[in-house]
Amino acid sequence: MKRMEGTSEQEREAKKQKLLKELGNRWLPYLTPKDAEFYQLWQENYSKLMLREANRIPDFLHKEVQQAFLTLRKHGCLFQDLVRIKGKNLLTPVSRLLIGNPGYTYKYLNSRLFTVPWPVEGSNIKYTEDEIFSACTAFFKLNDYLQKDTIQALNKLHLIKSEKNEDGTVFGMIPEFSKSGLDMGDDIELKKRTAYNLTLLNYMDPQKMSYLKEEPYFGMGKMAVSWHHDENLVERSTVAVYSYSCEGPKVIDEDEPNPEGRDPALWHVGLKIAWDIETPGLAVPLRQGDCYLMLDDLNITHQHCVLAGLQPRFSSTHRVAECSVGTLDYILKQCQLVMQNVWDDMEPKTMHLRSLEPSVVKQGEEIHNEVEFEWLRQFWFHGHRYKKCTDWWHLPMSELEGLWKKMECVVILRHDLWQLLRPLKLYRKEQKNHSNAYLQCNISSLLKCFMFKAGAARRKDSASEWFSNSLKYLKLSPLNMQHL
Repeated sequence: MKRMEGTSEQEREAKKQKLLKELGNRWLPYLTPKDAEFYQLWQENYSKLMLREANRIPDFLHKEVQQAFLTLRKHGCLFQDLVRIKGKNLLTPVSRLLIGNPGYTYKYLNSRLFTVPWPVEGSNIKYTEDEIFSACTAFFKLNDYLQKDTIQALNKLHLIKSEKNEDGTVFGMIPEFSKSGLDMGDDIELKKRTAYNLTLLNYMDPQKMSYLKEEPYFGMGKMAVSWHHDENLVERSTVAVYSYSCEGPKVIDEDEPNPEGRDPALWHVGLKIAWDIETPGLAVPLRQGDCYLMLDDLNITHQHCVLAGLQPRFSSTHRVAECSVGTLDYILKQCQLVMQNVWDDMEPKTMHLRSLEPSVVKQGEEIHNEVEFEWLRQFWFHGHRYKKCTDWWHLPMSELEGLWKKMECVVILRHDLWQLLRPLKLYRKEQKNHSNAYLQCNISSLLKCFMFKAGAARRKDSASEWFSNSLKYLKLSPLNMQHL
């Protein structure tokens, strides 16, 4: 898995360098709302991006969500992540927190984050503060609202497409899906691709950042988040982003040139077609409380970045994370597969393996490595942060650590077994070599004898019969001779 990720990273870097080489010293063009062709470009090349302006979202939801952001910042629940990029370990400029379904995780840039569980029905979650419970509840409400809104929008756009309505007043809500792109008749598939199971919260104050990267292709200015595709999502699922720019002093450095086109005081989401230098880019301004949806395969065919404004900004990015190998239930079931091959005696550290089949042993070692490097080490590294919100993960992770210790005993048992068998295997190999040398010597003598007798014409049997009888004398067969 890591090897594939590394290869993909190398391919992306190679594509980036090739693109920059083709550009030379020139910038690619990009458009903002003040450009006359902006909306036409959006419709023709970025139609699967849908913007929900703040006035279309209920006021009570704005109030609860924005207060939740401030609460989490006040309690120190947002953290910079240590990620691995181009072989280097780096702290992200953006501080984050993952909230979502209990027992879910999300992995990006080789770093696994564990959800602070939101209060789903039937859950029994203890939060460290009532305010944190209220904050998680607010994001759970936002998640539910965005899921319903996304389904309604997709149904509406399907109806509009069916009626071939070309009314420009609904611009931004009519993505040009291909016929194979969205089967609205499949309700199960639709719900699967809009069932947001977690949200990744982001926060950054540009005024406190000593350095931000410049956008490299279009000259759009400083970036909070570089060009990327969101990772580890259900295929063709929607990503919904709620944006909240806090009020703060607007300080513009007069020595810095303003990027042509966009207002540097405002946050923007930038979009471009992946690895394309023909189509102009798009910079969409984000005002307080705006929300945008990246529908269908937009996250695959296009790349997006976040262009920094001047004010501090929060965002809540709701995703349908691909969690087939990323839930607590999954990894515990994997551990049980290993334990099925173990006789666990009552005495401490005393275990016996049921099977030594290579495939069974190999599977056990792979799961052992997965538990250690994909779960325990990731949690130990980040685990302190979750204590500020809840202790939900600590009991199941203790259970997982106990299972890992048993698997460690299995590894030691396999190692001891190998050490026990190794001298016997070496003895067998040595004896086989001696035996082969002895047989080769005797066969050589027989051949010489055969040649002498055949030359003298003293034997009635054919040469082949005599040689076959000689082999029988040595208790060999022509088939076994192939292995000598």
